[in-house]
Amino acid sequence: MAGHSKWATTKHKKAAIDAKRGKLFGRLIKNVEVAARTGGGDPDANPTLYDAIQKAKKNSVPNDNIERAVKRGSGEDASGADWETIMYEGYGPSGVAFLVECLTDNRNRAASEVRVAFTRNGGSLADPGSVAYMFSRKGIIEVPNDGKVDEDELLLAVLDAGAEEVTNEGETFQIISEPNDLVAVRTALQENGIDYNSAEAGFVPSTKVELDADGVRKVMQMVDALEDSDDVQDIYTNFTASDEVLKELQADAE
Repeated sequence: MAGHSKWATTKHKKAAIDAKRGKLFGRLIKNVEVAARTGGGDPDANPTLYDAIQKAKKNSVPNDNIERAVKRGSGEDASGADWETIMYEGYGPSGVAFLVECLTDNRNRAASEVRVAFTRNGGSLADPGSVAYMFSRKGIIEVPNDGKVDEDELLLAVLDAGAEEVTNEGETFQIISEPNDLVAVRTALQENGIDYNSAEAGFVPSTKVELDADGVRKVMQMVDALEDSDDVQDIYTNFTASDEVLKELQADAE
């Protein structure tokens, strides 16, 4: 029975991973489609599309899916949905600020699913503008922290291109710039032969709330609930945690 039980658990875990991968693929494909609709279907002339395609490829989205998304977005294929971007603001457990960016073809469904995720997980939605002021829109590039490049080398490579700061996030380095400098910073990485995971505009918190392990668990439970919605594209929060807390959570996961 023990063997069967272990197999059942493994199968369940694999199903959960496959479901998350499916949702991630869906989000990345939407990114590509919307970028093509906004700026045209040529990645060389549309940096946002270029970056959306690169991120999709990094996450193993099949090329066929990417090409179809570009065609839908650029109008070559008329079957594309009419995606609308909506930003929801709110507070999670421990007063953590949340910005939830949705890309949806059904505004009512998106609003309902986001509201349910907040209320069932100790959070509450807030009026527009009441949370957004705590965040700034920035260019965000993630570089793998795999020993091939250190923080100082990275800073030297991107400083003249407009990078504002480089931070070590553990498994990755995060490079922050103004959104207008994103392409220049990404190009500087490419010219220096430095691999990167993603380059996109996003939101960075100006103030952070430090949480203990229990606080992080509660916030991540709410993040998971929000990510269950196909309409949710990106989630930004302003929580942070000490190295000790992160180690404790890592031990839990193992």
